[in-house]
Amino acid sequence: MSSTYPLALPSPPLSTLPLSLPHQSNLTTQQKLRSTEPPPPMFQGLPPEIYNCILRQLAFFHEKPSSMSCETCQLRDLCALALVDRAWDRAVRPQLYGRIHIVGNDWPAHTKKFKMKSGVRLKLLRRTLRERRALAQHVREIKVPRLQLDGEVTEANTLDLVASLVMACPNLERLVGFYPVYGHNFDRLTHALSTRPNLKEHVWIIGENASITERSMKQLPPGLMDIEQAGSFLHFHDRWRSLSTLFLCSQKQGVLERDVFVQTLYRLPALRHLCIASFDVDDFDDVTLQSLPPLESLRLQDLEGVTFWGLSEFSRTTSAKNIRQLALVNLDITYLSAISNILLHLVCLHRFTLVQDSSPEVAVGDLVFQPVIASQQLQYMHWDILLPGSANKNLSSSIRAGGFPNLRTLRAPSDHDGQLQMVCRPRAQTVLPSDKYSKAYRASDDSDAGGLARTLFTARKQAQQRIEDARNAVKFRVVVEDEGVVQEIFDIPGFMGTIGSRIAYNLESDVPGNDNALIDFPDLISGSKEVSPRDGCTGMWNASHHAGKKWWNHTERYRYRPVDLQRFF
Repeated sequence: MSSTYPLALPSPPLSTLPLSLPHQSNLTTQQKLRSTEPPPPMFQGLPPEIYNCILRQLAFFHEKPSSMSCETCQLRDLCALALVDRAWDRAVRPQLYGRIHIVGNDWPAHTKKFKMKSGVRLKLLRRTLRERRALAQHVREIKVPRLQLDGEVTEANTLDLVASLVMACPNLERLVGFYPVYGHNFDRLTHALSTRPNLKEHVWIIGENASITERSMKQLPPGLMDIEQAGSFLHFHDRWRSLSTLFLCSQKQGVLERDVFVQTLYRLPALRHLCIASFDVDDFDDVTLQSLPPLESLRLQDLEGVTFWGLSEFSRTTSAKNIRQLALVNLDITYLSAISNILLHLVCLHRFTLVQDSSPEVAVGDLVFQPVIASQQLQYMHWDILLPGSANKNLSSSIRAGGFPNLRTLRAPSDHDGQLQMVCRPRAQTVLPSDKYSKAYRASDDSDAGGLARTLFTARKQAQQRIEDARNAVKFRVVVEDEGVVQEIFDIPGFMGTIGSRIAYNLESDVPGNDNALIDFPDLISGSKEVSPRDGCTGMWNASHHAGKKWWNHTERYRYRPVDLQRFF
């Protein structure tokens, strides 16, 4: 056997060794390493803008329409970030509590523990905000879960619970996804919202009142609302100095008289966006229209008292000169001259929406010059005339005559003969990949191709058929000759549209997946999908996480996507 021995290193000479060692020499190398301070974390020196950029990208990942995630998954990720260190906690806290969205049903273990059928998370959140006032200062927006089906009357205890949560948030700006009907009776939620001075938007759903209905059987308006009802409604708006968006909608013969309309609107100095819908002729008419304050966005829908004359006169008022977005829905405008006057006088108008059944025509005896209607600043137009007439032809002629030089998007669900599609930029395809899975699209195979419909599935199918018909026809024929002898012939297929047009032909909905092009109040107040979700999120999309099911699993909840009120204009 052979063995190896380490070589003996030569010892240093005695003259090179120090005679006396300092006190620090008694520490070992391991002790010296332990006493060294660790390097600062990588995120410690980053500015707040970097944190905000990361959080915005995380929110976009969870909230984009194609995402399989939900609000619960997003809150879970924010909580995980807040536990990293104090820097991340400071950055996440405003994001975590600034916009609180509580969606869907509670966790069954919570309902069993607290012996409640619903509202457990609301009570836990209220307790947290009451105990930690610093967190309550961050809350700007709250989305409470729908605790009842559509059409059911909201219970008083539900309103009281939401009201107590609102009172715990002094800087609240928005209460979204929960719009109970106000029937001119006192409720704590309305009172709580009236005390929030920073409120930015509010939706009034005016319902029927028994005393007003009884009074209407004995007398004619005005005077159906008594002094207490009118005074209470006006008093709710006294502190809303920052309110910029207001929705007023009548449901089931809800009454809001003319003088109350005018006084309410002028109590809101910051009001810029207004939507009024479904009121009777005795509540809102042409005279009330002339009394509107200066606005930037206006939507008038299902108002019997508004006529083409009132709209023409309103477009000349100083209150209308700064309007940038205007939507006229189901007003049955008779003459095209009213629309021409509106587009002519609203010099700041960038977005215009017109939806009605009848076709506005040129008055008998009027001289017609092209363009019939024109707007130099308009960029987006939604034009939906259900019954065939000359309106689509006049609009297409006006576009050809240069009446809309800045128009970039045209959405026309009722373009029956394709005249508006012809003046837009050619498209290769208008149908969406998801159309073949839609029941409405499959049902349209059995319907008459020339039938009148306002659904987007039918509109896209008809537009695609026009594209295919134009593609099958020969648009140009190129003949190659050599000394009078035809050598080759090339047939160039046609297309649907105008080459060089800067107008995009759009047939997509305001609400992704909806068959109606224009967003409406049912899209805002409906909660049936949230109460009883189908194919909701359970966190399964993150099942590959190494922490296992306890990390990603949660109660099945609806994938809620916020509805921006600006889409209504």
